[in-house]
Amino acid sequence: MQFHHHGYVSTDPRIQPAAGHGIDRPADLPEVMDVLIVGTGPAGMMTAAQLAQFPGVNTRIIEKRPHRLEIGQADGIQARSVETFQAFGFANRLIDEAYHITEMNFWKPDPTDPEHIVHAARTLDDPDGVSELPHLIVNQARILDYFAEFAMLSPGRVAPDYGIEFVDLTVHNRGEHPVEVTVRHTAGPHTGEERTVRAKYVVGANGARSGVRSSIGRTLSGDQANHAWDVMDVLAVTDFPDIRTKCAIQSRSGGSILLIPREGGHLFRMYVDLGEVPLEGSAAVRATTIEQIIERANQIMAPYTVDVKGVAWKSVYEVGHRLTDAFDDVGDTPSGSDARTPRVFITGDACHTHSAKAGQGMNVSMQDGWNLAWKLGHVVVGRSPESLLRTYSGERQVIAKNLIDFDKEWSTLMATKPEDLEDPSYLEDFYVKTAEFPAGFMTEYQPSMITGGTEHQCLATGFPVGKRFKSAQVSRVSDGNPLHLGHQAVADGRWRIYVFADAAQQPLDAGATVVDAANVAAPEGAVAGGDPATPTTQAPDPASRDLAAAAPAAHALGDWLGTSPDSPVVAHTAGFGRTADEDALFDLRVIYPRSHHDIDINQVPQIFKPKVGPFGLHTWEKVYAEHPHESIFQAPGIRAEGAVVVVRPDQYVAAVLPLSVHDGLAEFYRAIFTVER
Repeated sequence: MQFHHHGYVSTDPRIQPAAGHGIDRPADLPEVMDVLIVGTGPAGMMTAAQLAQFPGVNTRIIEKRPHRLEIGQADGIQARSVETFQAFGFANRLIDEAYHITEMNFWKPDPTDPEHIVHAARTLDDPDGVSELPHLIVNQARILDYFAEFAMLSPGRVAPDYGIEFVDLTVHNRGEHPVEVTVRHTAGPHTGEERTVRAKYVVGANGARSGVRSSIGRTLSGDQANHAWDVMDVLAVTDFPDIRTKCAIQSRSGGSILLIPREGGHLFRMYVDLGEVPLEGSAAVRATTIEQIIERANQIMAPYTVDVKGVAWKSVYEVGHRLTDAFDDVGDTPSGSDARTPRVFITGDACHTHSAKAGQGMNVSMQDGWNLAWKLGHVVVGRSPESLLRTYSGERQVIAKNLIDFDKEWSTLMATKPEDLEDPSYLEDFYVKTAEFPAGFMTEYQPSMITGGTEHQCLATGFPVGKRFKSAQVSRVSDGNPLHLGHQAVADGRWRIYVFADAAQQPLDAGATVVDAANVAAPEGAVAGGDPATPTTQAPDPASRDLAAAAPAAHALGDWLGTSPDSPVVAHTAGFGRTADEDALFDLRVIYPRSHHDIDINQVPQIFKPKVGPFGLHTWEKVYAEHPHESIFQAPGIRAEGAVVVVRPDQYVAAVLPLSVHDGLAEFYRAIFTVER
């Protein structure tokens, strides 16, 4: 975290100065706004939190409840989401609070006594180290609280308008704020009153029964599995030995349980299989009592018992897999110059529903919100063309379809009796084989105006274009501190450009052994000039090394980025005004394939040490070297000639380019930014 840009900060450094629409923000919902978000679920709050970093965007978020969510439905936080939270500044606090999943146990009928279950298998949660961050369990309400805090501490000072529900909307083909929205007060002195507001854009994040979705003519289509599950968070006394470990429990005749420990050491969640639901039988299943569900759980877990002392939350749901054909009000209409710009978007459960057992609902919904929010921010403030907004539906609809296909297989397996599986270990084998998918790392965006091709992928095989930027260890040159490169990126809407320097010549390693030339030829133990031929350790002299000669392509790129009128940094940052920080739009970082002891930071191109704040203070924290024990150039596969890795504001790799292809980098950003040069 960097602060003190504008002088000494004696308060909480997470509190950014209010700016733009965050200054004197009206307490009541105004008549006109740029973006109206409907719903304060994971997708809605993620969208609001990101847009709060764009104080030039007048963002409001409404919620029909009169207050914050107190008991959340979702609880599984996949590692990809924790990486996301790192960018929003609360991952570490959440990690301390949450339950950590490190392995999953499988229980099945005892071959010698099939009416009882026995431990059958154990699998690691992340056997391949797909992420350095953990898989967590925590109440959804806490996640929303963290996003709400981030939004309020950001320059836009965005906060939910509780007690207001969405009624209907109409999109007009005229005016600066073409979306007319009818809302109704559900709490407070104006309860029951309706009013009309206008917005440039509306985001429907209001669940599977979304009125926003209905208002733009989108419908959820798919199938119902006719299989019901109860989910309940309980406090119980039990002799089941794995009560604090994630478990898939399959019995011979009593169905299945997915058991997930919750944060705090005592609470745990049970997804209890209620069996197939006959046609027209939904009402009866939803009327299942707590006592009946507890009895069912004890049947499944025999010979172990669960004595439930308290139920914090429960619900009954039928497995269904549904998807809308588009995630906005335009869909697959032609994208030419005369195409209508999307004005209304839907996110999360409003456009895709599935079972809860894959732990994907909240996680995928948040990525919907992030994908859309930074695009809205850039378009509304005039940095990017409206065509950028068309990429949201195109990217996220495919991801939701892949999720539903995965969840169909997983939920079917969970409901299948062990004796009906062709291979007794099929369930746990499937869990291991597909671990990367539910962890959130199979998303791969296809080429578009914001995602390039793979013709130069060989330069950086560890950073696949279209997939999330995987962090790795580096050493910061300014102070030698080891840290994760990806953890330095914050959710501020900026694009990241990582320059992995070339290695034209190898430097002398720090602490290398230097031998006096006069003694080189002497036999071992011989004396030359009266002194024994003992090696001496000599620290390198960074000032004597020509860093530009050691990494000529990286330094040529750095000079071009900082001075050429064709440079995207020069061309597009100018739109922020004369007082803008040099890194206001692009966060550039350089990584050298050498020890930090071998780098004279004064020889690093100025663009990687941007001036910030009214005092023009240099930023010293964007120059890195190899970590001494974990080379970022070897594990991710960076070629010796180096590479440019371009990363979107939502942490996905947008392009991999050679260091020498300056025009290619300029051309890539010309389609994304509209700031006049």
